[in-house]
Amino acid sequence: MLSFFSGLGLGLSLIIAIGAQNAYLLRQGIRREHVLTVVVICTVSDAVLILAGVAGLGYLIERVPWLVVAAQWLGAAFLLVYGVLAGVRALRGSAEGLTPDAPDARPSGNGRLPAVALTTLALTWLNPHVYLDTVLMLGSIAATHGSARWVFAAGAITASILWFTALGYGARRLSGRLSTPRAWQILDGVIAVIMIGLAATLVVQALQV
Repeated sequence: MLSFFSGLGLGLSLIIAIGAQNAYLLRQGIRREHVLTVVVICTVSDAVLILAGVAGLGYLIERVPWLVVAAQWLGAAFLLVYGVLAGVRALRGSAEGLTPDAPDARPSGNGRLPAVALTTLALTWLNPHVYLDTVLMLGSIAATHGSARWVFAAGAITASILWFTALGYGARRLSGRLSTPRAWQILDGVIAVIMIGLAATLVVQALQV
């Protein structure tokens, strides 16, 4: 059980930090748009990465560093585009489905499922930090637990399930209070800053390799 709670604690410490994936899930939760889909994709992706790290994929990442560099450039490009689009929405002062004339309206929640799913996958798998943190670091720490490393992995996966579910559906419950145009303007502004900031960080890291 000690290995399980160690994995749970480390998993939460790695996943709670505000990043592109969490910001997108927060937005989708507030929009009440395909929340379950985003939660499932984030959770299953994390589980796959955790299991890959425990199984030894981190060794490959250490030996083939260009894989991380490629992910950094691809991730930076995607985050920059998404951040600019969020910034445009913030400057316009209205979110999709909301207008200043209808301050109490809620987003329709009819966004295209394939687009939401692909965006979630891109924000997850094009983020090089998931390979460095989830695969490499978490996998290395799991190895120190010996035969209990899979119990450690179960704890880390449980952390992902708890966090993504709480974030997505917690945001969904708050959607009524945060559905005003001003709230959406602030949210999209914050998301734009996070995405563009992360993109700049990835570019700097790629140039330093």
